[in-house]
Amino acid sequence: MSEKENASFPDSTSPGVDTTSTGLPTEWWEQKLKENEKTILLTNTSQKKKETPAHTSFAPRSIWASLLLLTFIVSTCCGLFLASRPAPVCATKAEDKREETSDASFVSSLAKSAKSGIAWIKVRGVISQDDNNGPFSRPQGASAIAKRIRQAAEDKNVKAIVLDINSPGGTVASVQNIYGELLKAKEQGKKIVALMRDVAASGGFYIAMAADKIVAEPGTITGSVGVIMQTGNVEGLFEKIGVKVTPITSGKYKDMGSAYRPMTDAEKAILQDMVNDTYAQFFAAVKAGRPGIKPEDLMEYTDGRVFTGQRAYNIGFIDKLGGEEEARLLAGELAGIKDPKVISQRGDGLRDFILSLGSNVESRSVTKQLQTLTTPSVSYLWVN
Repeated sequence: MSEKENASFPDSTSPGVDTTSTGLPTEWWEQKLKENEKTILLTNTSQKKKETPAHTSFAPRSIWASLLLLTFIVSTCCGLFLASRPAPVCATKAEDKREETSDASFVSSLAKSAKSGIAWIKVRGVISQDDNNGPFSRPQGASAIAKRIRQAAEDKNVKAIVLDINSPGGTVASVQNIYGELLKAKEQGKKIVALMRDVAASGGFYIAMAADKIVAEPGTITGSVGVIMQTGNVEGLFEKIGVKVTPITSGKYKDMGSAYRPMTDAEKAILQDMVNDTYAQFFAAVKAGRPGIKPEDLMEYTDGRVFTGQRAYNIGFIDKLGGEEEARLLAGELAGIKDPKVISQRGDGLRDFILSLGSNVESRSVTKQLQTLTTPSVSYLWVN
């Protein structure tokens, strides 16, 4: 034992000092034990700090970030679902509100207008019936346009209707559906102005004949008074892929116009007679809508040809050259309103957007395209 360590020991012979069996004082042992305990405690603490991984402090942050991301995704999905879901109706009043649908906001928006004005109804693209029946598609097409015309005709605040046309025409029945609703609106005292945009040909020209006045730009393509029936033939394609169709019919003309075989001369004669009949209906609508046209001009320009808005104005098929402002003022003049305000339809925002996407996707499906190809249709349509 060194002198330093020996010097730290107390003298066992000193008076009042208790010693153990080893001859060392009890107080000395107790002091040494306390010092050893402190040294062990500090050593363990430092070792735990060194053994703790540095990345553990970031674990709570990553967990919270994941929870926030999951919450955002769930909230977005719930929002889209609620936006596309129709408004709930009380069970006790379900029968009274059966006819109220999401696209019936047209009537409510018209009713909120305190002053008289004009309704602006657009006709875009090929005029046909809507056959999209998916869960994410919305009603559109000729039926939707006809419904808006009826709603405008029933609204007391609407004094005139501007029919905004940009269409090459469409199927016969769909065009006549819109034409008939316009005539009914006129019977209820509504003034109608047709506005021709880039194209208002064939069926687009047909529905314009129901208007009191027609406005078009000088470069508008219009006319194409006539009927066309197109039938597809996929016989050669089916032969290449090894498909053969065998129809079982109750009569020899039941599959007339079939896309799976050539057409006979007798079938062509029957279909030509039908086309002539529908053309006569078109011609009668033009003659009734434009009574001031000279008979020689009427016969010459109803042979299916197209012509410009300027030529149509010179002949008398339209009443004024111009655009939407001229159409608005002309509608106000007919209705007796000095500065007419347009009572427009309010959209349904996100829900309308989602449903329009669903309608577009469904209309472009392979099944829809094949159905269009193999189904004959008689149309007031300008095809170039």
